[in-house]
Amino acid sequence: MGASGQRDARRQARRALLQVLYEVDSSGHTLDDTLPWVLDRTRLNKETRVFVQELATQVMAHRQELDMEIQRHAPAWPVKQLSVVDRTILRIAIYEMKLAKDTPARVAINEAVELAKHFGSDGSQRFVNGVLGAVMKELESQVVTQ
Repeated sequence: MGASGQRDARRQARRALLQVLYEVDSSGHTLDDTLPWVLDRTRLNKETRVFVQELATQVMAHRQELDMEIQRHAPAWPVKQLSVVDRTILRIAIYEMKLAKDTPARVAINEAVELAKHFGSDGSQRFVNGVLGAVMKELESQVVTQ
């Protein structure tokens, strides 16, 4: 698969991941119940399905830490009061930026903004971009001081 095909597969994976984590967060269903149900309805290849499963498991495992990051970078917005879509998009992107580290920060931000554009409310795109821009600025300052 070429770079373009890989990018498209990852974009589809993030959409499926958003669906999975949205369902878990909004319905109270478990990840074990939700993941197979969503993946059965997608046309993702095996490698991309594994990517979704791994990311979903990791985002859920680090949810409390990710929510603390969201709160630090958006103190005026209590995490529990954010829309489920915005909260989920931020969790995914911050996980990719700070913990997974195999996705360049700019790519994680661009993908998150695209998800917000398609699935969020009118202000979601700007809000997500602002929060993630602050996270990236903090990451860049950490690299400079090390």
